Amino acid sequence: MNAASGILVMAILGAVTAPRSLAAQPDWDRPAAAKYLDDRIDLWFARATQLQTGEGKVACISCHTVVPYVLARPALRKAMQITEPTSQEARLLDNITRRVETFFNRASMSDTQHGGQQGTEEVLNALLLARHDADEGKPQASEVTRKAFRQLWETQRADGAWDWMDFAQEPDESAAARFYGAALAATAVGTVPSLWGGGYSSTYGEGKLRGYLRANHSQQNLYNRVWMLLASARWPGLLTQPECEELIAELKLKQNRDGGWSLYGLGPWRWSKANPPFGPPGKLDLSLLEQSDGYATGLITYALLQARVPATDGALVRATGWLKSNQQEIQADQYRWKCWRAFSLNHVHEPGSSRGGAWERMMMSDLATAFGALALWSVEQGLGH
Repeated sequence: MNAASGILVMAILGAVTAPRSLAAQPDWDRPAAAKYLDDRIDLWFARATQLQTGEGKVACISCHTVVPYVLARPALRKAMQITEPTSQEARLLDNITRRVETFFNRASMSDTQHGGQQGTEEVLNALLLARHDADEGKPQASEVTRKAFRQLWETQRADGAWDWMDFAQEPDESAAARFYGAALAATAVGTVPSLWGGGYSSTYGEGKLRGYLRANHSQQNLYNRVWMLLASARWPGLLTQPECEELIAELKLKQNRDGGWSLYGLGPWRWSKANPPFGPPGKLDLSLLEQSDGYATGLITYALLQARVPATDGALVRATGWLKSNQQEIQADQYRWKCWRAFSLNHVHEPGSSRGGAWERMMMSDLATAFGALALWSVEQGLGH
């Protein structure tokens, strides 16, 4: 038996029986999760960097707050049987549309020092507009989505990826995050409905992207490979079936005894350093980071469901139990929220540190709450959507 087969067998044996049935687990608070995400995006509108966009300004897009909001908020509405988009969703759609329409007359969301001037935003715009069209059930992509994809391919690098912001901040704004960005682009390609029915096509760009992901995925840390699994679920063939099974088995082996996963445990993390010693820009609380958190648990649960692992699988039953038991009430400055928590890989932000305000302290919890809700909503559907 080779190593990969051994990992797979161990994971399967560990998932034969689940400790509790899905029906026996407590429920989760959908309105509270929705309120948390709405409050956080309102704070983002108020405090984020305002970028010149045509004749006006809009808040920049962020991987930690805007992206998870757009991905999760429509699912939360469906979970609560609400059809009308929130005012925040409408505002974000308007902001993204304005950025796409003013491609040649807008300030960059990054700078020369930190990279990503021609790449990061194009990937995020294409992903979020593709997801909006899919959530709306459109048979074909909207005109602004087609325009976003044209900008995506026009800014693609020769190697098939995109320039990506590098603030030496893990997990999504570092040198290693270029692969994450390419996986997001692949997810956009696999999500957008009937994009080129009456217009522009770029099979050449798609081929370069597929080639980049295939050539580089085996060298990535587990966090980036989770995003590759998600992309493969949307764009079939990025991973072979044996590769999917091996990755799923590896993720199951990383699951903590309490049913959750730790974001810190999905490393290694290098904070954009080419050579050791590898370390963050600030002090970390490893005793906290090694515990299960809402982002890693929600993201992996969602990815496994998207990869067609059944919700009754033992690992997913345990993960679902962890998520339902760890949506917690917290007091953050003047705000009282019920959400899932995750913590910075770059600085200590918790009470008692010098960087503890709700604005910074809760950014990773934006991801945790969005993906916790996405995972539980997907479980309720019986499979990822």
